[in-house]
Formats: sequence, structure tokens, C-alpha cells
Amino acid sequence: MKKSENDTNFKAQSYLRLLKFTAPYWKRLTFGIICGMLVGGSLFFALMLLPQLVGLVDNGSNIGASTKAKQSTVSSQELQKLNDIAAKSDIDAAEKEKQMREVLDRQEEDADPKLTELLKQTSSIIRRFRLPCRLEGKTLHIFWPVKKNFDIVNPDGRVAWQLFAIYTTAFIFMWLLRSLGVYLNGYCTRYVGIRAVADMRSAIFRKLSEQSMRFYGDVDVGHLISRCTNDTSALEYSVSHSIEDLTNAPLQILGCFAAIIVACSEHSDYALVILLLVGLPLLILPIQILGRAIRKYYKRSFARIADVFSRMHEVFSGIRVVKAYNTEEREIERFEAVNKKYYKQAIRAMRLQILVAPTMELVAVTATLVFLIYSYSQGVTITVLASLLAPAIMAYRPIKELSKVFSSLQQSMAAADRYFALLDTDTSLPEKLDAVELKEFKEGIRVNDVSFSYEDRKVLDRVSFDIPRGSMIAVVGETGSGKSTIANLLARFYDVDSGSITIDGVDLRDYKISSLRNMIGVVNQEAVMFNETIAANIAYGKPEATMDEIVAAAKLANAHEFIVNGPHPDGYETEVGEKGFKLSGGEKQRVAIARAILRNPPILILDEATSALDTVTEKLVQEALNRVMTNRTVFAIAHRLSTIRNADLIIVMQNGRIVERGKEAELLAMENGVYRQLYNTQFRG
Repeated sequence: MKKSENDTNFKAQSYLRLLKFTAPYWKRLTFGIICGMLVGGSLFFALMLLPQLVGLVDNGSNIGASTKAKQSTVSSQELQKLNDIAAKSDIDAAEKEKQMREVLDRQEEDADPKLTELLKQTSSIIRRFRLPCRLEGKTLHIFWPVKKNFDIVNPDGRVAWQLFAIYTTAFIFMWLLRSLGVYLNGYCTRYVGIRAVADMRSAIFRKLSEQSMRFYGDVDVGHLISRCTNDTSALEYSVSHSIEDLTNAPLQILGCFAAIIVACSEHSDYALVILLLVGLPLLILPIQILGRAIRKYYKRSFARIADVFSRMHEVFSGIRVVKAYNTEEREIERFEAVNKKYYKQAIRAMRLQILVAPTMELVAVTATLVFLIYSYSQGVTITVLASLLAPAIMAYRPIKELSKVFSSLQQSMAAADRYFALLDTDTSLPEKLDAVELKEFKEGIRVNDVSFSYEDRKVLDRVSFDIPRGSMIAVVGETGSGKSTIANLLARFYDVDSGSITIDGVDLRDYKISSLRNMIGVVNQEAVMFNETIAANIAYGKPEATMDEIVAAAKLANAHEFIVNGPHPDGYETEVGEKGFKLSGGEKQRVAIARAILRNPPILILDEATSALDTVTEKLVQEALNRVMTNRTVFAIAHRLSTIRNADLIIVMQNGRIVERGKEAELLAMENGVYRQLYNTQFRG
């Protein structure tokens, strides 16, 4: 029970939080809703006109027929009125003819109730729609677009085609208003939906960019990509269409129901209203039941497609290993197994989603046929049926759209649940409200009694050392001894568990993170390249750099020569490809060093920057590093001891502790020292 309440609350929160993303566009959304009201209103008036049109077609050939047959028969009372008018001497002949014509017209109207009803309806429509015409007796006076007078009943007893044209024009005008409202409502609401989901995609990307390195160590990148693309794509389709239908369909249904109620009241027949009151709950109940199942299966399918993304990302990222070990078939089998789990869940959800529309159709058709049987048994005319059934038939389409909206919303809410769960994840490093700006590096860095753990595994245990400004501190040790962890803590990718790291006496946690990172440059063992030009990769940390500055940095990094004279015909405008696959390892390292040189940070972290290079390339990279280290404070993680012989201090790590420290000569003097053993291993030859 508690779980169900939590699910309901979370679903309600998801709806509300989705609506908040539409708030910046409330003006356009409001205009769209107003256009939706125009759709409902124009549909209502069009449905009010429809019975009149059907009535004209049904009775048009008979109106006036009985009057024509009775024209020769004039009552004694009416004959006396005619004689009195003829006997008047104070009016001219034209006025006498007009008054006598009015007497005869009244007699015709009284003789033919259909004609009387037609005149009343015509007068009502002229007033309701404020048409540019006036009805006097049986004569219609038109003022625009041309002035013209005509009798609404022809001498042969048929309704004049001009009157039918007026009714038709009024109906077309109402339908034109409805069509305009549908277009504007759809444009405005879909625009809001697309913009809102675009903002959601930006929000989740920003949130993920702000997460800590610890977060990225615990999650699968493929799952993150799925949530940023697949989940938001599902939201985009559902939300952009759902807002349109939710601001349009209910108003159309309301207009149709209003037309039904008006028609029922005019004919004193409320059977259709009762049928609707009974049928609607029967319509809603299966939708509610199906909707819950749809939401559950779509939530599972989104999780499965995330597994598909993850599998693809992992295989394509390690395609060299897959090819080298000839495991393509094994990976294909594993992918097909994951893909099969996804499509099974997707088919289950799709099967239920498709079931909603035919269920609604069955209920609607059954209700219509029951009403037709009832109407036939009561001898209802076609005109009355048109006034009752036309609104019910017109309401079918928006009701069907609402059913699609309902199933689509279940799909989008499944994606929204996952989206907001990720958006609510916050592992970003905290920044104090009164954090200070690190404007200048003056004295040095102190690592004081620092301990750190990854989950339950302790990596650093009470480590302490100083890095004076302008000095080079190198750290060596076996893999897993904690070397890279110290570098990550210095750049504040993580926070220490205990102890402190200070710059110029101020704890890193008291600085603004952005100002701290601006003071630090990092060159990693695996140089990260973005799928842009070589120039853009060099200028990544300083996008405002000029081309001259980029070239100067490349020259200092020993990169200019291979860029302009190497196998790259476009020079600095060469696209490096995904992860820089068009560049060799040494070329990528030199581009990364040029990136650090261009940014010109006072503190430099080198994470085994030459360990994966051949001897010739290492020499070029080392020359570049020597240039970039000049007049900078350097923390170097070394795998090859030849790169750190001139370090001011060498720290030797083992199992998360500092076991030795000193200059190279001092460390080599220790007969059984760890550094000496490492040295002998590398230089024994």
C-alpha cells in the first residue's frame, strides 16, 4: 500500500514538474488554449447550423406546396381585411398593394407551419451571426457583398437556392474558424512542447556535467546516453502532441456535448444524454486499467533500451580488442540477447497501447446503434437525428485523440520517472556560499594528513607533503598505490575524506571551483581529443585564443611540424575524428601539451604523460614538457623514471602511503629502498 501511494505521488509530481518546463512559454501556451476555445465554440455553432441545412434539404421541396394549393382559398376574415384596404382613400396604390401582400403572406404562413418555422430560423440565424441582411415577411434583403432582394420561397414552392447558399456560407465560415483554431492551437502548443523538452534535455546535460567524478565511476555511460536521448525523445513526441490534444480535444467534446444538450432540450428527448452518462464510465474504465499496464511495460522497455545502448557503446569503444581476439560472433550473440529482452517489453507495451483505440470504438459504435434503434422505434425524423447524432459523431474523433493522449502520456510518464530520478541525483562537489576567488597562486600547496577511499576501499592513508611554488614534485609507485588519486584531489575532482589540501594556506573547499580549475592544467596519460579541428582542440581551454597564439603553443609543444608538414593536408583545420583516431598517440599527446601551454596555468599536473610512447616520440614530448614546466609548479606522476630525475622532490607511494621521499640521489642511496628497486628494474640493462 505504501509503495502504491509513493508511485502515485511521484507520478503526480512528474506531471507538475513537466508543466513547470512550459512556464517560460505561458503566453504562447495561453494563446494556444484560446485558439482551442475557438475550435470548440465554432464547432458548437456549426453543429447548430447543421440541422437547419438538413431540414432545408429534407423539406425544401415541400415548403410552400400546401400554401400554393391554398392560395385560391381566402378566409372571410382575411377577405374583409383586403376589402377594407382597397376601400382606403388616404393611401396610394403602391401602399395598398404592400398591405394586401402582407395580409396574404400572413395567411400563407399560418397555412404552412413549415414556412413559419423556416422564417423563424432564418431570422434567428441572421441575428445570431449578425449577417449583412434583413428579413421582411418572406423577402430577404441582402446588403453585402451586393445589394439584392429575393423571396425565400420560389413560386413553385421550393426554397430559394440563395437562402440555402446563406446557410451553407454560415456553416463554411464556422468551419473556417474551427480550422484556423486547430492550426493555431496545434502550432502554439506543439511549439511549447518541443521547446519544453529541449529545455529538459539541456537541463539533464547540465546536471550530468556538474556531477562528480565519483558519479561517473559508478554509472554506465550507455545508460546515461539512453536517458539523455531515448527517454527525452519519448518525452518530446508525447508532450508536444499531448499538449495540443489536451488543449483542443476537451473543448471540442464540450462543444459537441453542448450541442447535444441543446438539441435534446428542443425536442424534449433526453435519451442520448442518458446514454452518454452511462457510456462514458464504460469508456473510461478500460482506459484506466490499460493505462497502468502500459506505463509499467514502457518503464521496463526504457530500462531495456538503455541496456542496448550500453552494450553498443561498450563494444564500439573496445572494437580493437573485439577484432584482435576475434570475438565478433560472441558480441553479436550478447547484443541480440539484450536486444531481444528490449523488444519483448516494447511489444507488450505496444500491444496494450493499440488495444485502447478499438476498445473505445467498440463502446462508441455500440452506444450509437442502441440510440438508432431507440430513435427508429420512436419515429424520429432525419432532421432531429441530425441534430442529435451529428454532435455525437463529431465528438468521436476528439475522444479518440484523448485516448491516444492517455496511452501516450503513460509512455511519457514512464520516461519522465526515469528522467526526474536522474535529474534529482546530485553528487556534485559542494561549493560554499561564501567561497573565495583564487586570483593568484603565490606560496605553495600543502597536502596535510589526507586520507581517501573509493567506497569501501581505502586508497590514501594519512598522506602529507608540500609543493612550494615553482617546484616540481614527482610521485612514483606501483599501479594502485594512489598516485592518480592525489592528482584528482589536487584538482578537486574529489574531496578528501579526512585531512586537508590547501593552496596559499586556504583549503581547496573554500575556493570557488571555477577559479581553482582555472589555475590548474592537466596533461593525462591518455590524451582526450574532441571530434573537432586540431586548432579547436588546442584552444579548448582558451576558446578566445587567436590563431597566432595557437601556432605558438603548438611550436612549444613540438606539434607544429607534424601539423603543417605531416600527413594532415588541412593542417590546423584537420578534423581529428572520434577520440582523435586520425592522430597517433604521440601527436595526441603533443596537442594536449599545446592545449596546456596555451592556457598557461601556474599549476601543472602531469599524469604519466609519456608512458605509452616510443623512444623517439617520448623525446619530442619530453622536450615539450620541459618547456611547459618552466616557471610552473608541477605535480608529475611518473612511470618512466627518466622523466623525473631533475625533480625537486620524489615521493614513493606504496599501498596508499608515502614510504620514501627525497631527491633521486638520496633515494638511490637507500640500499633496499623501493625507489632503488624500481630504478634497478627499469635500468638494469
